[in-house]
Amino acid sequence: MSDVAILRALRTPIAPRSRGLANLSADRLASHALAAAAAGAPRTPDAVVMGNCTGPGGNLGRLAALGAGFGETCVGWGVDAQCGSGMVAVAQAARHVRESGETAAAGGAESASTAPVRTLDGVPFSRAPFAPEGFPDPDMIEAADDLAARRGIGRARQEAFAVRSHELSLAHAAALEGETAPLRRPGDPASAPIPDDGPRSTSPALLRRFRPVRSAPDASVTPGTAARIADGAAALLLAPAAEAAGPHCVVRGDALTGSDPALPGLGPVRAARRALERAGWTWDDVAVIEIVEAFAAQALAALDELGLADPAGDAVDERVNARGGALALGHPWGASGAVVLVRLVHRLLDAPVGSRGVAMCAIGGGMGAAMLLERAA
Repeated sequence: MSDVAILRALRTPIAPRSRGLANLSADRLASHALAAAAAGAPRTPDAVVMGNCTGPGGNLGRLAALGAGFGETCVGWGVDAQCGSGMVAVAQAARHVRESGETAAAGGAESASTAPVRTLDGVPFSRAPFAPEGFPDPDMIEAADDLAARRGIGRARQEAFAVRSHELSLAHAAALEGETAPLRRPGDPASAPIPDDGPRSTSPALLRRFRPVRSAPDASVTPGTAARIADGAAALLLAPAAEAAGPHCVVRGDALTGSDPALPGLGPVRAARRALERAGWTWDDVAVIEIVEAFAAQALAALDELGLADPAGDAVDERVNARGGALALGHPWGASGAVVLVRLVHRLLDAPVGSRGVAMCAIGGGMGAAMLLERAA
């Protein structure tokens, strides 16, 4: 089986719901990210796979492929694996490239701003079930609160982790701009590019002012320690490694695993361990680590379990999210798994040849996804 290379990886800016990207649908965001990732490529992608959670339906992959100008022969399809959608889409695209020898583009997109109102028996609901009747199906904030209580992850530690995310994002603003495909306001090509609208100068003292989102006695998750609902898209261009020229990364493995639906935040633990085991890697072999920071409590619980954070303090392995994460940037659900892959690629391209990286995310309903990449040239 031939190696699969990631030739380019870019994302749109990320903005909170109802703000800078509010007028762009999921397929338009996806088309922009795809076109930017494929610009200058030797050939147009033969297939597109795009993840999404809350869009209006239809075939997002095909819509985005046509919208990106890839032509009528480019096939496309969509993936819904909740917050892991973008990462699972890239894994599917890698398999397609490996088996067919074709090129592919993949990623995820979410427009929470334009998501349609969904109803059941005429009653609107904010999210579809993560698990069927008879299984635990906690809301994500409830699940994060419960995980924090069970693992003893207090507010102060959550807030320190959130501050870390913002501080690192601000410190590496130039690197974040380098992973972003400029996007101007619709209908105004002369306007300044829309920036990321998330990272802020903050502090534990400031975050202590927030009240918990839930009123439960053990609630500890606040608006400051939960990633903001956001709009955005990310795309990666994949091809047989033999076609790669210049700096690129190679896909070395992936895993999609199931876990307890009551504790979905721990999903990345099993996925990362399985992917590493299949590849014959250990954490000592890994130079770069990215995890989706949906909630500080969720990310910390997974990092604790993996030995990448100190449960007794605020220390986090310096390899983890070294340029910040979703707590600062925002969490466009169906895109976030692809966004961390974009971050991983760009960090690896700034590292020596042979450097290895892991990206992982938790998925509602009790799943986890992980992907392994290596800097090849």
